[in-house]
Amino acid sequence: MRVLISVDMEGIAGVVHSDDIQPGHREYERNRALLTAEANAAVRGVYAYAADAQVVVADAHAQFRNLLPELLDQRAELLRGTPRPNGMMAGLAADIDAVLFVGYHGKAGASRSVLAHTTSGRVIADVRCNGSSLGELGLNAALAAHHGVPSVLVSGDDTVAAEAVEGMRCVVVKQALGARAARMIHPQEACRRIEREVPLALADRSAVRVRRFDGPVRLEVQVHRPHMTEHALLVPGMERVDGCTLRYEALDFPTAYDIVELIAVLGAL
Repeated sequence: MRVLISVDMEGIAGVVHSDDIQPGHREYERNRALLTAEANAAVRGVYAYAADAQVVVADAHAQFRNLLPELLDQRAELLRGTPRPNGMMAGLAADIDAVLFVGYHGKAGASRSVLAHTTSGRVIADVRCNGSSLGELGLNAALAAHHGVPSVLVSGDDTVAAEAVEGMRCVVVKQALGARAARMIHPQEACRRIEREVPLALADRSAVRVRRFDGPVRLEVQVHRPHMTEHALLVPGMERVDGCTLRYEALDFPTAYDIVELIAVLGAL
């Protein structure tokens, strides 16, 4: 069995503020250890289910250099650094049997969600694929589904759990009280719950029902400010629907996924 674990940071137990997740802040350095501990809990859960498993852990927050390599479970491979193919989903391939999401958060615009955003909080206000609004969980699960891979578990706050699809197990480590406040369980308890749920999620992976986007995808990306559209309009085929909304007719979902990332990068210039 091959399992990909995509690890973000906003959704881990203990995190509530932007200082908690930004390099250079004292809180960030402490939370890197908590982040690595939750990743390790997921790794242990995989090996509890399949002793001969192969596990790939994709560091998926900011510049993808947050997990502490020397503290990561030695049985797992680590994907670190950016840019790279598939971004948060680096390592995804047709031979992966399941995907786990650790430390995830609600999508941009989600009310009462801790540090909610989609791809880039500075740039993107909403992402719609064929009319459906998707956050990072939805986009990443749909990319996995395109390759025939089920997304079986997500951990984070209660608002990202609300975005989970049918059959996906959820580990709620904190209840959001606002964008920078939450009621949370102890970090060690968060790890215990993640480790406990992972084998159950892998055993039930055939029950997951993630929406697949087959064929062309009409992508619409709303940004926060009109000037954030200007560089993206240099991309052939990109249209501006209104002052803050870009539209792109993608040949398939992986193309749409890459275009979202490109808009986020160009919008920040």
